[in-house]
Amino acid sequence: MNNDNNGNPWALIPFVVFLVLFIGSGIVLQDFYAFPVMAAIAIAGAVALAMGRKESLQERVDIYCKSAGDPNIMLMVLIFLLAGAFSGVAEGMGAVNSTVNLALSIVPQNLLIVGMFIIACFISLSMGTSMGTIVALAPIGVGISDQTDISMALSMAAIIGGSLFGDNLSIISDTTIAAVRTQGTKMKDKFKVNFLIALPAAIVTCLILGVMTMGQHAEISQSSYNWVKIMPYLCVLITALIGVNVFVVLTVGIVFAGLVGLIDGSYSIIDLVQTINEGMAGMFEIAFLAILIAGMVGVIRHQGGIDYLLHALTRNTKSKKGAEFSIAGIAGATDLSTANNTISIIVSGPLAKNIADKFGIDPRRSASILDIFACSIQGLLPYGLHLLVAAEAANISPVSILAYSYYPVLIGLCGILAILFQFPRLKRDGMRGEVS
Repeated sequence: MNNDNNGNPWALIPFVVFLVLFIGSGIVLQDFYAFPVMAAIAIAGAVALAMGRKESLQERVDIYCKSAGDPNIMLMVLIFLLAGAFSGVAEGMGAVNSTVNLALSIVPQNLLIVGMFIIACFISLSMGTSMGTIVALAPIGVGISDQTDISMALSMAAIIGGSLFGDNLSIISDTTIAAVRTQGTKMKDKFKVNFLIALPAAIVTCLILGVMTMGQHAEISQSSYNWVKIMPYLCVLITALIGVNVFVVLTVGIVFAGLVGLIDGSYSIIDLVQTINEGMAGMFEIAFLAILIAGMVGVIRHQGGIDYLLHALTRNTKSKKGAEFSIAGIAGATDLSTANNTISIIVSGPLAKNIADKFGIDPRRSASILDIFACSIQGLLPYGLHLLVAAEAANISPVSILAYSYYPVLIGLCGILAILFQFPRLKRDGMRGEVS
């Protein structure tokens, strides 16, 4: 291992290879998803294994495998799989449709855009997926704009903003899982800190959307909903927030949603088992990415690359605030490079943890900062999947959505203010939300 406290910059070559492959191919092909991210990480990992003269290839492979199989990484993978299973089972038995229909029956017809934002917040908080929320709500947003003078881009921006709010906070979101596991904190603790920072951004977004769409009215056909189908979501949210073990939370959620589906005829036993399998399969890529990235980072760390980055990023940093801004910058820059907030957190998480440990930053804060700034940047990328999917559904340019992307900007601003004013103040064994 490199013994120089300043680290070894050459050990970062695998990171450079990954970014060149991913960003370079995106620029050349004008499609940031043309070159599979799994292939880019695998090639970068191979480069990491090929480097280093002090150890044999077998020793480097051992380091790679031990890092990839770290208990925190394996725990993250298992949570990914269970979260995918729950999301799939709940959606398959009609929980999403019932939730949307219930919300539409409550929201006043002259506040539909504000309502769409709030609905997107709740659904993504329940489902743990911003992309699934956008896919479910985009057609409704298109319908609202078709019936009113409300810009199609504004409708899509409201849905994207709400989807990112929930994705940023949900205990079954892959971004939250990655942030929590890389920083070594608990889901409910990260939620409490993150919520106090994100809530003002959501409230201001609602006010802006309300003022902009004042006087607009649309008649959206309302379908029936079933309270029982919504209960698995509420069960998962409540049990997670009171501190029940995440494995128990997700297992209970899967069983609850599965039983509802079996009783109302949505599933047969075989259908339910297949849906659980499909839900887990939908998380395979992100799970394997976490494993491959962890292995590559382990080799880079062993060769001094992480030490070098830590030294370079913090050599002029003298305070916790500066260190927290460094974590925010790492998360944002990585998301700009990868156009995927989950991958950016998995990649930048280990370095953020080192910075947090060095400056005594509470892991609840470092996890929240990682997630908030990755979320903020993700909502402002015209080449990111969130804007691309919404733009395709509405048949508009993703760039046009940026003019109305209030929530991503506001959550980033709230994150900056939270760092500057060190809000919320944290105690060792608890948390208080007031600013001194």
